[in-house]
Amino acid sequence: MTYLLHRLLTAAAARQPERTAVSSGGCLLSYAVLDGQSNKLARALLRLGVTPGERVALLAPKSAAAVVGLYGVLKAGACYVPLDPKAPSARLSHIIRDSGAAVIVADETRISHAAALSAAVPGLRGVVITSDPAVAEESAEPLAAELATETDLAYILYTSGSTGTPKGVMISHRNSLTFVDWAAAAVGLTEQDRVCSPAPLHFDLSVFDVFATCQAAACLTVLPDGATTFPVSIAKWLAAERISVWYSVPSVLTLLASYGNLGQFDLSDVRAVIFAGEVFPSRHLARLMAALPHARYLNWYGPTETNVCTAFEVPAGRGDVGPAPIGKACANTEVFAVTAEGSRVLRPGDVGELYVRGPSVMRGYWGQPGKTSEVLVANPFRAEYDELVYRTGDLVTLDQEGDYVFLGRRDSMVKVRGHRVELGEVEATLYRHPAIREAAVLPVPDELLGSRLRALVTADGTADLTREQVLDHCRRWLPGYMVPDTVELRETLPRTSTGKVDRVALAGEWDELEPAADRQQNNR
Repeated sequence: MTYLLHRLLTAAAARQPERTAVSSGGCLLSYAVLDGQSNKLARALLRLGVTPGERVALLAPKSAAAVVGLYGVLKAGACYVPLDPKAPSARLSHIIRDSGAAVIVADETRISHAAALSAAVPGLRGVVITSDPAVAEESAEPLAAELATETDLAYILYTSGSTGTPKGVMISHRNSLTFVDWAAAAVGLTEQDRVCSPAPLHFDLSVFDVFATCQAAACLTVLPDGATTFPVSIAKWLAAERISVWYSVPSVLTLLASYGNLGQFDLSDVRAVIFAGEVFPSRHLARLMAALPHARYLNWYGPTETNVCTAFEVPAGRGDVGPAPIGKACANTEVFAVTAEGSRVLRPGDVGELYVRGPSVMRGYWGQPGKTSEVLVANPFRAEYDELVYRTGDLVTLDQEGDYVFLGRRDSMVKVRGHRVELGEVEATLYRHPAIREAAVLPVPDELLGSRLRALVTADGTADLTREQVLDHCRRWLPGYMVPDTVELRETLPRTSTGKVDRVALAGEWDELEPAADRQQNNR
C-alpha cells in the first residue's frame, strides 16, 4: 500500500526505470534518474539540518529541476512550500516567514532571487540549488529509513486571505493521496499517457500532473513558460508533444477553443480534457467539444482545502445548455449541502452551502487556528461522534439527475483566472498606501477570466494620487492575478444608511458604464 507521495516515485522507478518521467524544455528525466536525483537532494537537505516535519520553500518554475526539488523535500521527511517565482518579493518573504521554512530549494535560474529572499528572512539555514555540484556528489541510493507517516504534512499551498495576508492550506500525504488515487483511476491513466497541466506548483491543479502521472508511470510534460498567452502556440505544442491528458482552468481552454485554430493541428492523441477552478462558459465548452469530439470532458470541483471532491463527465453532444454541473462526490469522499435553516438539501431546486467530509480534507490553515475553526466544523448530521467537515462557502443545488450544480459564493471571494481571490485582501493592500483614505474592490464578471477586479479609492485631501501609483503599489505586494484591472479615483464613495460603502450602488454604476469601460480600461 502506498501511503506517502514520494513512494509513488519509488514504485514507478522500480517498475519502469527507463521510461521518461518528466519532459521539460528539452530536458528528459527517466524515472530512475528522477528517483536518484531526488535521493541526492534529500541527503543534501538532511546534511543541512532539515528535520522531519520542517518546511522547505521551493522556488522554481514548473520544470524537471522543480520536480526533483519537491520529491527531494518529501524524501527528507519535510513539507514543501511552493513559491510563485513571479510574485512580489514582499509576498514571498511573508510566506517564508509565516511557514517557518528552514531552507529554500531553488533551481539554477533563481539563484540570485533565492539569495535575496534568504538575506531578507532571518533564521533561514541556507539555500540549496538543485544543480549544485555538492548535491550531485551525494549518494543516489534510497535513504535507509522512512522519515514521514501519512498524517505528516506533504505541502502547504498559500491562497488569498481576507485579512490582507495569504493563508497556508496544510495538506498531508493522506489528504493528497486520497485525491491522487481517485484521479488516476477516474482518468484511466497508463504509462503511455503524456500529461500536461499549465498550473504552476503553487496552484493546486499541479498536484494531479505531478503525482497522478507518477502513480501511472506516465510522462509529465511541462508547457513552456508563457505559452498560455498564445492559443495557437498551445495547440501547436499539444500536437507536437502528442499530449493525451490536459488539465487546466476553463479560461485557458476558452482561449484555445476561440483562437487556437484547432482544426489546423493533429490533436487526435488528446483523449481527456479536464477543467476545474471556475465555471466553463457553456458556449465555449460546446465549441471545444465540437473541435475535439473524440476526447472525454471532465468537470472537477474542489477548493484547495479539499482537493477535488466532486466530478462530472460532460456527455457528448450536450451543447450550449448552461454550465456543466459539478457532479457527484469522488471516491472515499462525501459531500452534502445544508440550507440556511440547517436541513440537508435533498430535492432539486433547494439551495444550500456545500460541505465536504473524508480523508481528502485539509489539516487546517497554518498558524491560524481561528480561521481553521471557522471552516472545519462539527458534522451537523453526525451527533453520535466527533467529526470535522469542511464548509466550502459555495452555494449549490441539485439537478434532476442528482448532480450538484454550482450557484455562487456566500462571501466576498471571487475567481480570477482560476485563482481564488479574497476581495478583502486586495482592499487591505490598498489601505497600506499612505495616501489612500478609502478603498473598495468589486468583481466584474468576465467570460474569459471569471472576474476582473475594479478598485475605487479616495485619497487624502493633500495627496496627489494617480492611477499608476495605485497600480505600482499593488504590484509591489500582490501577485499579478490580484492586481486590479481598473482603478477609479473618487472624491467620495457612496454610503448605505448604516454608513458602510454602498457596494450595490457601485456595481450598478458599472453595469451602466461597462461598454465605455471596455473601450477605455486602465489595464495593468
